[in-house]
Amino acid sequence: MVFRDYIKKIEEEGLLRNVNTEVSKKLEISGILKAIEPTPVIFNKVKESKYRVVGNLYCTKDAIASYFGVSPTDLIPMLSKAITERSDPEEISKAPCQEVIEPSIDLDKLPILFHCEKDGGNYISSAVVVTRDPEYGQNLDFHRAMQFSKDKFATRIVRGRNFHTFLERNDELEVAFCIGNTPNIMIAGATSVDIGIDELTIANALEPIKVVKANSVDLYIPAEAEFVLEGKVYLEEKHTEGPFVDLTETYDTIREEPVFEVKKITHRKNAIWQALLPGALEHKILMGMPREPTIFKKVNENGVKCLDVNVNPGGCSWLHAIVQIDKKSEEDGKKAIKGAFEGHTSCKHVFIVDRDINIYDPLSVEWAMATRFQGDERIVIKDKEPGSSLDPSAEPGTKMTTKIGFDLTKPLVVKGKSFDIAEFPQVDLSKYF
Repeated sequence: MVFRDYIKKIEEEGLLRNVNTEVSKKLEISGILKAIEPTPVIFNKVKESKYRVVGNLYCTKDAIASYFGVSPTDLIPMLSKAITERSDPEEISKAPCQEVIEPSIDLDKLPILFHCEKDGGNYISSAVVVTRDPEYGQNLDFHRAMQFSKDKFATRIVRGRNFHTFLERNDELEVAFCIGNTPNIMIAGATSVDIGIDELTIANALEPIKVVKANSVDLYIPAEAEFVLEGKVYLEEKHTEGPFVDLTETYDTIREEPVFEVKKITHRKNAIWQALLPGALEHKILMGMPREPTIFKKVNENGVKCLDVNVNPGGCSWLHAIVQIDKKSEEDGKKAIKGAFEGHTSCKHVFIVDRDINIYDPLSVEWAMATRFQGDERIVIKDKEPGSSLDPSAEPGTKMTTKIGFDLTKPLVVKGKSFDIAEFPQVDLSKYF
């Protein structure tokens, strides 16, 4: 499905809110998005730009599952299959993302949002970034970018990521920042796969897409994107970047980061800018969900039947994982904890629950901890080891953290009170109200 077709679809279903009052890209749009999340919103009159802005499109698993026409429980096997059974997108020569080629570069004309009061500047946060290495080929990833002039950004490049490896190998890279994408492309961009795998092949396996050669750089990009910013990122040319609100809803530090010089802007006619609110639900779901298949896989490889995984928003969709298992032995809980940490090395706390616990309901998970957990028997404490750089409580500079696993499953042999949840009668409320 095309990005704007999805917007039209949810509007026809009454799920999209329209804001027809003039709003500012500085603080106002982000404030409305946060206040109304997870409801999708489109802003039809932006004070500083002629382009409309849409946000809160993919804030929940339900929204993403609905896009694909599946249930939330189908998402993990669907993504797992797409990662292993990748397929090449169709290449075309004429694409909607190149309907308009801007004659000059002026980033001030775009509705690049200033999200929060302490931000370092206007930020692109929704772009999937395409780049290429001569040996490894194309890579698709997310990189935030802070505007500091009419044609330049400082872009955050995390050490260890494929993009960083490419940049160190080549000193400079041709890039395309693509804004206005569907969930298959965004989820693919957030996955962690081996270097040399073009994530656009994962996106195509999730739902067929078309790609086109970029206008001014040697890259193949999503043909239906709303905006494409083409140019180069330089390893040695740096600019201060930050502060910026992280996944944890706390401010990241100010760093010297590589400069992205924009040399060409193409876009669709009547293009729509896609906003992605940093630290909010949509940011969380797109970051956390691609880690669920890797946890699912590793738990099963540790000899435990995994039923479902939720890298939940309460844990910043990064630091916590709730894993539902079909328990067959008393060791399954601790085996599942081991597998979960192997499947997501940035995870800090893992919670293992039985199949009768709703892993998407925090009250249900807390109930399991209250009634089924004993700390002296069911806890796994891992000594200090590298965790996530996003965790404000981790040791500065090293990411060293203490990781804990909680086995919240009930014993297979009950010696005292029952651990089963009492069931109330099922009634048809339409008979009474």
